[in-house]
Amino acid sequence: MNKIIEQKFPFLSEVLKGIGQIMLQENIYTGLLFTIGLFIGSASMGIAVLLASLTGTLTAKVLKYDKEEISMGLYGFSASLVGVALVFLFKNEIIIWLLVIVGSIAAAMLQHFFIKRKIPVFTFPFIFVTWVLVTLLHHFSNIPPSEAFMKVPDLSNIDTFTSEVNGFGEVIFQANIWAGLLFFVGVYISSPIAALYGLLGSAVSSAISFHGHEPINDVHMGLFSFNAVLCAIVFAGNKKIDGALVLISVVICVMINIGLVNAKIEVLQNAGGAFTLPFVLATCLVLPLKKFVSKNKFLAKLEN
Repeated sequence: MNKIIEQKFPFLSEVLKGIGQIMLQENIYTGLLFTIGLFIGSASMGIAVLLASLTGTLTAKVLKYDKEEISMGLYGFSASLVGVALVFLFKNEIIIWLLVIVGSIAAAMLQHFFIKRKIPVFTFPFIFVTWVLVTLLHHFSNIPPSEAFMKVPDLSNIDTFTSEVNGFGEVIFQANIWAGLLFFVGVYISSPIAALYGLLGSAVSSAISFHGHEPINDVHMGLFSFNAVLCAIVFAGNKKIDGALVLISVVICVMINIGLVNAKIEVLQNAGGAFTLPFVLATCLVLPLKKFVSKNKFLAKLEN
């Protein structure tokens, strides 16, 4: 079915894959489920993710980037996150929607810069572009926060599973159990082991944050888990060593996350927060270890 859609509706396929690549899944249906989850949480964020992925993908086409990379959705995911972040943080105004388009173009171009140099930066283009735009908006505008940003979710009936699923939801700024479930299912239909490792990563990060006496509401909302979910998905696999790499990356990630939150860095707070920076840093630290293991004959036995 994926192939049929790719052949009949190639641009739609690229846009949806771009959304699915937010959690490293090159899958049309993953992107569709992510989009539905966003619409459940907020119609504005659902529109933003489609507009941003479309803009990022169209930018890549206009600038004649590699067709295979475009087909994989590599120019849609950072753009998608920029779009959702801006609509999540600020009230709906024309300038915000214009910046969604501008930010999506910038994210796609920055993504291409790193792809051409074969530097794995994952969501860093989203982080950098959003930092710049949010800082400018805070300095040169009086646009108030959005209702979604100000709303305090009801956590009265939360349980362990709900808390872990929220780790998936918060990857795309959703504190909504139904959105989180759809995101989990979206990853699962593409890669069951990645989804299950992601759930494990969310559980481990929640446990570490809880025992580290972080604010319980933030832990339940998944604010200390979503970066760990992405780390777990990156290193998920069927080999023995993959489980160890997942655990190492998740622990490093949550420690960086806690450190950045507690440091209360003013520049970072004014730029909107750390976003997925803990994920990017932890993954870049563990990737050399993965390469070292694969090259070491003794350690490579763990991969069997």
